[in-house]
Amino acid sequence: MNVEHLTELLADSAESRLPPGRMVTSDEGDEDMQPLWLSDGPAAIELWTRMHAEHTRSGLWPLLLDSLDPNDGEFRPWGSGEVFPEQMSSPTSYDSAGLLARWWDTYTAVDEDDDMLDADRRLAVTAPFGQTWPGLAPSRKTTTNPDQLAAEFTQAYLVDRPQARLGLVAAACGAEALTAVGWAGPCNYDNYTAKFSAVVRDWEHRFGARVVAVGFSTLHLSVASPPVAECEALLVAAEHFAFCPDNIWQGSRPYTLAAYAERITGAHHWDFWWD
Repeated sequence: MNVEHLTELLADSAESRLPPGRMVTSDEGDEDMQPLWLSDGPAAIELWTRMHAEHTRSGLWPLLLDSLDPNDGEFRPWGSGEVFPEQMSSPTSYDSAGLLARWWDTYTAVDEDDDMLDADRRLAVTAPFGQTWPGLAPSRKTTTNPDQLAAEFTQAYLVDRPQARLGLVAAACGAEALTAVGWAGPCNYDNYTAKFSAVVRDWEHRFGARVVAVGFSTLHLSVASPPVAECEALLVAAEHFAFCPDNIWQGSRPYTLAAYAERITGAHHWDFWWD
């Protein structure tokens, strides 16, 4: 994001009375690449709500930002500039369904050298589908307002993580904000954040998802239309496994798709963490 463009958008939002904060320069060293405005102190729910309500007019998407270690003084990756917008491609270059199918094939492949899961246990993790990609879950309609639900989740998130700061990114939606800000959270699995943005954008349309919070390698979405039937939840769980296998591989026991599906049934927030 060009400095002048984001600065202009921030100036246009002066009526929002932004708290003390600063522009973050990318760690790549290009002073003209400042994709993010970051508050100096903890985020306030009132300001997030106001900025979220105004994002269509302002062009700024508000994010709650968490750090790798709240006590390190750098507020990584945001305060330290470990963001890489220069390396990002466009989410429109990728097909969500194709990405999820390819990731599924990769993560369900039997690895004879795996010292954690033998072949039988690896296939049991993704039962009843095994290695067969089951396809996308169907879209769900609801009368719940996705943006109102996002505000409610934001409030709950700040209660749990009061150290989170406010970030403002020039983007039309939360999925695009992930790429615009140069977030590299899933880089140990795939170094192209735009691919993850493409999937999140699809979830925005199919499930009323909204990007609320982002950490060093974490992502938190509110979800207006979560799966409510077992068959739907299993399909969504398969998508989550393809998107972020650590949610199942390193989640709470037992490490199975079925157990994970039960956990997300009716849940209005999805949380992801990449090791």
